[in-house]
Amino acid sequence: MDRFRFPDDLIRAQQDWLDTYRALAVPCPRRTELRRRLLRLSVRIEAHPFWSTPAGRTPAARVELRRQARGAWPRRRAQ
Repeated sequence: MDRFRFPDDLIRAQQDWLDTYRALAVPCPRRTELRRRLLRLSVRIEAHPFWSTPAGRTPAARVELRRQARGAWPRRRAQ
């Protein structure tokens, strides 16, 4: 069982952030659009209400969010 229970929209935003970050690693003409998307997602993640809860106040919560989002990434891409 996971120590942190993240809201679905927060995990989804982190997964979208990872997808966008990976897309930026590939040369393409949409780089400006992707950078803007990455910034919007960063703000959405940082401003999420979860971070103001007791569980969200620990640095470990941010690390765990990234771990869970990366762990779900291959399954999500296969859909």
